[in-house]
Amino acid sequence: MKTSRLHTLLPFLGWFPMTRDGLRADLVAGITVTLILVPQGMAYANLAGLPVVYGLYSSFIPVIVASLWGSLRQLHTGPTAMLSLMSAAALIPYANAGSDAFITLSIMLALMVGVLRLALGLLRLGLVVNFLSHPVVIGFTNAAALIIGLSQLNKLVNVTMPRSDFFLGDLWAVLRQMDSTHWPTLMLAVAAFAIIFGLRKLAPRWPAVLIAILLTTTISYSIGFERTAKAPIAAVQDPQMRAWITRLGEIGPWIKANGEAISQLQASLSSMREQGEASLLPQMDIKAQIERRQAWARMLATEQAKLRLLLGKVDLSREQSPDGKTTYVIAGRAPEGEPLGVGHWHFKGLDGDQIVLNGGGEVVGRIPSGLPGFRPPQIDWKLVPPLLPAALIMALLGFIEATSISKAIAAKTKQRMDSNRELVGQGLANIVGSFFHAYTVSGSFSRSAIAAREGARTGLFAIISALGVLLTVLFLTPLFYHLPQAVLAVIIMFAVFGLIKIKALLHAWKVNRVDALIGLVTFVATLAMAPALANGILVGAGLTVLLYLLRNMRPRAEMLGYRPDGSLGGIDTYGLPPISQDYIVMRFDGSLNFVNVAYFEDAVLDALARYPDAKALLIIGNGINDIDVSGEDKMRTLSQQLKERKVELYFSSLKRQVMAVFEGRELSRSIPSDHIFKTKDQALLALAGRIGTAGGLTEARS
Repeated sequence: MKTSRLHTLLPFLGWFPMTRDGLRADLVAGITVTLILVPQGMAYANLAGLPVVYGLYSSFIPVIVASLWGSLRQLHTGPTAMLSLMSAAALIPYANAGSDAFITLSIMLALMVGVLRLALGLLRLGLVVNFLSHPVVIGFTNAAALIIGLSQLNKLVNVTMPRSDFFLGDLWAVLRQMDSTHWPTLMLAVAAFAIIFGLRKLAPRWPAVLIAILLTTTISYSIGFERTAKAPIAAVQDPQMRAWITRLGEIGPWIKANGEAISQLQASLSSMREQGEASLLPQMDIKAQIERRQAWARMLATEQAKLRLLLGKVDLSREQSPDGKTTYVIAGRAPEGEPLGVGHWHFKGLDGDQIVLNGGGEVVGRIPSGLPGFRPPQIDWKLVPPLLPAALIMALLGFIEATSISKAIAAKTKQRMDSNRELVGQGLANIVGSFFHAYTVSGSFSRSAIAAREGARTGLFAIISALGVLLTVLFLTPLFYHLPQAVLAVIIMFAVFGLIKIKALLHAWKVNRVDALIGLVTFVATLAMAPALANGILVGAGLTVLLYLLRNMRPRAEMLGYRPDGSLGGIDTYGLPPISQDYIVMRFDGSLNFVNVAYFEDAVLDALARYPDAKALLIIGNGINDIDVSGEDKMRTLSQQLKERKVELYFSSLKRQVMAVFEGRELSRSIPSDHIFKTKDQALLALAGRIGTAGGLTEARS
C-alpha cells in the first residue's frame, strides 16, 4: 500500500529497475529528439512573439518536470506551434510582441495554464475535454495549422506582414507584395525545404532539420545575408515618410499606456465585484470604458500595421561628411515591385529616435548564452480575469493535443494512459517552468512520435533531450546568429501542415453530416476570427452543446407493432399495424428530465390523438437512464390527466435507478406497482389479459 502511494506521488519510480538495452534506447531517442527540439523551440518562440532564446528555456526545465510526473513515458513536452500562436494572440492586445511587458505576460500566462491543468488533474476532471467533440477539434486543428503555416509566408519572401486583428486581411497584404520578393531569402527557404523533404524521404533517420539549419546558416554567413543599418529620423528627406515614422513612434507608447489603463480598469471592476457593489451602474460604466479602450487598441494596432506597410522599402544612400563620418540619407520609398538590393532597404522598426533598416535577409541574431535563472513570474492581477478564458482554452487544447498522441502511442506500447496524471504532469511543467523564464508548453505530436519510433522506454529520454538543450544554451548559441528566419518559418510549416487532416472531415461527413457541418463551421469561424483562435473553438463548442440539447430535447419516441418475425418495430418506420385495438405500446429512448419531459408528454398525447379508443398506454422504458424532479412531477400529472380520459399508464423494463424514483411515496400513488413490469414480455402478456383483444387499432381520421 505504501509503495503504491509512493508511486502515485513519484510516478518516475516506475522507470526502475532499468536495463542496459533500455538505457541505450533512451539515450538514442533523447539525442534524436534534441536535434529536433532545438530548432523547433527557437521557431515556436518566434511564433509566440518572443525572442528565440525563450523557446530554448521552455525546452529545458518543463521537459524534465513533465517527464518525471507525466503518465506516458514516450510523451515529450515542450513548445508547440498551436499554443505558441494562441499565446501570442491572447497577449498582443496588452503589449507589443517581443517587448519586456510581452515576455512577462507570456510567462504569467504559462503559470495560469499550469494552475488550471493541475487543478483539473487533482480534481480528476480529465473528462472535461469531452465537451469538445471530435469534429470540432478536427475543424479547429485544420484551421489553426493553416493559419500558423500561412502566418510564416511573409518570412519566406522577406516582406512586411501587418499584425492586425484580421488575419485574412494581413495575409492579403502579404500576397500583394509578392512582386517585391527578396530572392536570396526565398532561395534559402526553398533550399531548406528541399533538404528536409528530401532527407525525410531518402534517409528518414538523419536529423534533416538540423542539417538544413547547419547548411543554410553556413551559406547565410558566407554570402553576408544580413545587412542592417540605422539612421536618424532627420535623415528622411521625404516629408510624408517622416510624418509616417513620427506617427509610428507615437503609437507604441500609446498602445502601452492604453494597455496599462485597461489593466487598471479591470482591477477596479474586480474590486467592485469582490466588495459586492450593490449598484450596477458603476460596473456598467467601467465595462463601457474597457470596451472603448479595447476598440481603441484595435484601431491603434491596425494603424501601426498600415504604417509599417506604407513605409515598406526605402531608398538609402550613404554620404561622407567633412569630418570623415558616414551619414545616411533616406530619399523616400523605393520603387514598387523592386526587390531588396543596393540602395533599397526595408523599414524594420524604431529604436528610440533611430530608424532600423534591413537591406538583406532576416536572421535570428544574437542569442543570450547561459542558464535561465530562477525568478518568480510577475503576476499582473489586473490582467488575470481577461486572460482567464484564453488560459482555460489553451489548457484544454494543449491537453487534447497531448492525449491524442499519447493514446496513439499507448495503443502500440500497451501502456495504460492516465489522463488525470497527465494533466498533473503538464500542469507542474508549466508552473515550474514559469519560474525559469518558460512560456506555455504542452505535449508535442512530432517529438513524441520520434521518441516512440526510436524505441524510448522511459521518460529518461526526455531528460536527455533537455540536457542537450542545456548544452546548446551554454555553448552553442553564437553559432545560430546567422540562421535565416526563413528557415525557421520552413520548420514551422513542416510541423503544422502535417496536422491538416481533410480525410477526417470527409469521414465525419459520411458518418453524421450534422456533426461534420459543425466541424466545418468551426474551421471557417477559426479562419475568419484569426488570430483570436480561441473564438473559433468557442463557436464550435457552443454549436456542439446546442446540438446536444436539441438531440436530448427530442429523443426517439415511437409506437410499436409486431414484425413478421415476431420482434417489435416502429409502426411508422416499418409500416406495421399496432399490437392491439385497446392499448398502445410505445418506446421512449431518453432520460425523463427537464429538457425533454414536455416532448414526452407531447408524444403520449399525439399517440392518443391518433388512436382515441385506446384504454391503456405502455411505455417500454429500457432506454430511460434517469429521471429528475421535473420528470417525476410530469409522470404524476400525466398519469392523472390520462385517468381523467379513462386511459391507464403502464411502464416496463425500467432501470434500477429509475425504478427507485417510481417506488417513491408520491409517484407510487399515481402509478402503482401493478402498473410497472420487469420486462416488456410480461407487460404485453398482462395487458392482453387485462384489456386487449388481438387485432389492429383503427387510426383516427379527421
